[in-house]
Amino acid sequence: MTDHTVAVDSSASPAAFTFSDNFNVCVPFIDRHLAEGRGDKIAIRVHDGDGETVTYAALAENVSRAGNALLGQGLKSGDRVLMIIKDAPEFYYVFWGAIRAGLIPVPLNTLLRAKDFAYMVENSEATAVIYSEEYLNEVEPALADASHKPKVQMRATGGDSLISKMADMSADLAPTDADPGDDCFWLYSSGSTGNPKGVVHAHKDMVVTSQHYGVETLGMTDADICFSAAKLFFAYGLGNAMTFPLWVGAEAILFGGVPTPGVMHEVIEAHHPSLYFGVPTLYAAQLRTFEERTPDLSSLRLCISAGEALPPDLLKRWTAKTGIPLLDGIGTTEILHIFLSNREGDIKPGASGKTVPGYEGRIVDGDGNEVPTGETGSLMIKGDSLLKYYWRNPEKTAEALRDGWMYTGDTYYVDEDGFFFCCGRSDDMLKVGGIWCSPVEIEAKLVEHEQVLEAAVVGRADDDELIKPEAFIVLNNAGDASDALAAELLEHCKSGLARYKYPRWFNFVDDLPKTATGKIQRFRLRAD
Repeated sequence: MTDHTVAVDSSASPAAFTFSDNFNVCVPFIDRHLAEGRGDKIAIRVHDGDGETVTYAALAENVSRAGNALLGQGLKSGDRVLMIIKDAPEFYYVFWGAIRAGLIPVPLNTLLRAKDFAYMVENSEATAVIYSEEYLNEVEPALADASHKPKVQMRATGGDSLISKMADMSADLAPTDADPGDDCFWLYSSGSTGNPKGVVHAHKDMVVTSQHYGVETLGMTDADICFSAAKLFFAYGLGNAMTFPLWVGAEAILFGGVPTPGVMHEVIEAHHPSLYFGVPTLYAAQLRTFEERTPDLSSLRLCISAGEALPPDLLKRWTAKTGIPLLDGIGTTEILHIFLSNREGDIKPGASGKTVPGYEGRIVDGDGNEVPTGETGSLMIKGDSLLKYYWRNPEKTAEALRDGWMYTGDTYYVDEDGFFFCCGRSDDMLKVGGIWCSPVEIEAKLVEHEQVLEAAVVGRADDDELIKPEAFIVLNNAGDASDALAAELLEHCKSGLARYKYPRWFNFVDDLPKTATGKIQRFRLRAD
């Protein structure tokens, strides 16, 4: 086979892949479209004041320029490039330019705070940090506080930025030699302690998810137009808004702002996407706006939901109101994208769906034995897009990867029709708005307040059956409990936590349930 190519046998079910021995994934996702005559086709359309568009030819040119610009800063093969970049063309340029140049791009959650960024700078020992100006107030303090100092610290756009340096760079850059299984990019995933873990993915992984889910599950073609409310830094958004459309030669709509219901409807009406990717919280909010105005969603052939379980009632209300199929599914950062999904014409409310082509799922007990149909247990997944390892965390790697299977940390059961149903996390992590967060982190912030003695945080379903943080607080002086103090604590949380981590309810209690060793029993608070 020619270098940097992959043959896809679509006659097989699931599709089978044959990778060339020398395989840099940038080539099939970027270069291939020029050879197939898509150079003048729009790859990216930006929803902003300028309405910027980027063709496949311009994308290929800018990817090479970005790679050369990064190498021009003295970066070497294998160096990590942290990306704190909004959903915009420059995200594509840095991500693919780094891969082409043999560097390791590491997109980070742009909603995080300085202390989170500082930890990831130190943990990754990154050589470069490229960031959008919008995040300057969190990134610059992080870089100042981090014990590790990246050699390159640069804004993505504006004066003296990566984009400005790209203008003087060559549009020619040969792809760095690589093996399909070589380290390609990272994403950070939170663990049960709340400490982020670097999830290392290989060159082949984006091919696997794009074909098995994008093509075989969603039926994507180059005629599709994709719009994802979930941002590119998510594993979910990375597929929806970049790898899937690039794999089939489709178009992606990018919006760098906050995904409010009104703006989502505005984007859909303006650009007529055929596929819309959201999270349950957003679908519920969008439904509420229909009482004032029903948007024109007629361009959509499918809506996709992931990030957290889709409540059955929300699914029924959305379908009844719009007539558009809404497919719920589950994916993880470690597996890169959705591995259980409902399908058009094969939807069961409340279920995460059936296994996506190319993946196997099983439910096991504490000894690793498969449980009978209908019984709950731990969800295990097998497939070709599983993480290689957690960066510098062999214990977590060994815990998660077991004989080619991934232990997801979710409790599930499977019914007689092969549909998988989620019963919750196997630990205390919360999934809020599609993002995992640790109760320990929120509790630690609350305890920083001078009037708080102890705090515990659990998940609670709101009126739309979506999980949000709920705080139980023991005060130094019980007589201080009041609505005014609750409001003060909320503002306190806003000073150091990402917005999805703010508690939605505050309960003042005399004490917290604990084990004999003093560990908080959050399950008892959830039961109450």
